[in-house]
Amino acid sequence: MSAARDHLAAIAFAPRPAGSLVEQTARNYCAARLRAIGFDVEERPFVYSTFPGKWGTPISGLIAALLFLSAGHFGAHGNPRAALDVLVGGGAMLGAYAWWLSRWGVLDFPFARVSGTNLVATRGTPHLWLVAHLDSKSQPIPIGVRATAICGSILYWIAATVLALAQVMGAKSTLFWLPMTALGVLAAVPVAMSVVGARSPGALDDASGVATVLRVAELSPARAEIGVLLTSAEELGLAGARAWARTEKPLIAINVDGIDDVGDIRLIYSKQIPFPMLLPLPRDEGWPPLERLPPGLLLDGVALADVGWHVVTVSKGSWSTISRIHTPRDHLAHLRGNSIEDVASMLSKVVIAQARTLGRLRDYNIGITTGPH
Repeated sequence: MSAARDHLAAIAFAPRPAGSLVEQTARNYCAARLRAIGFDVEERPFVYSTFPGKWGTPISGLIAALLFLSAGHFGAHGNPRAALDVLVGGGAMLGAYAWWLSRWGVLDFPFARVSGTNLVATRGTPHLWLVAHLDSKSQPIPIGVRATAICGSILYWIAATVLALAQVMGAKSTLFWLPMTALGVLAAVPVAMSVVGARSPGALDDASGVATVLRVAELSPARAEIGVLLTSAEELGLAGARAWARTEKPLIAINVDGIDDVGDIRLIYSKQIPFPMLLPLPRDEGWPPLERLPPGLLLDGVALADVGWHVVTVSKGSWSTISRIHTPRDHLAHLRGNSIEDVASMLSKVVIAQARTLGRLRDYNIGITTGPH
């Protein structure tokens, strides 16, 4: 077998829910591989709440459905001002709840608290970090359907607000509320059904990312000062990455999440466009342009970008890829790992270019600043 396939087989042999023995076995394997190529390796424990990751999304979907029903009732019975109050006030509160729960609640919520472990490996003094997550999860609703449903809920919310405003201004629009309400509730149902299980071995999501990071570390020259962060509980609200981000100054990172055998390479960012020195990627080597992360998707890169890191997420896949994520079908029978070596080779060139750039800056005694300290 290839080195990439060996890594996949050692990591994706069974589901790896955060905190499980299987996840720890995969972490031990990665630690041994990184030590063998000269990295200093340590486990970093953290404490978080499982409530946001397990129940935040289903509760948000349920609340959204109830708000749609309430607004539809008022609008259809000739009380558009009440419908508008429900949509604007309820939407603001739901948005604030979801924002707080995802940004801070995963670490600070006082209930359902457990311990997690990140794996941190360094060589020299890293300014570039390679990131992937070790844990896996399953859900009854495919990630593509959930993301589409979240986008649909937002659009229907806007449309219902416009409808209520029009009705307040005298438009005869009561008949539109029934189909509008039905569409809104229909969009909220997949979100409400997005409960977390442990039936997926996570070969693609994200054993492939971990294997890619290991191969980049193995292919990079020993003089390259880089760090490796393998997080836990990414599937439970990005808990590992958010805990890490609280303790470290913002630098630059490449997050790898999902490298399939088929499909196109994608470079995804959230918040700010990554710092120019992050990706010296010539188009003739197959790198696509950067694209913004779609609504409804959460990746470790989001947690880092939220606190000022310059980070891009590398993935590769197609629509069939998305249909496997978070399902029992995400296992090694559907992933050979053929593309991992290619992506790792391309990323190792980024590591080399980054090392050269930082070396030149040090040679000229130029300070390196990549974010607030």
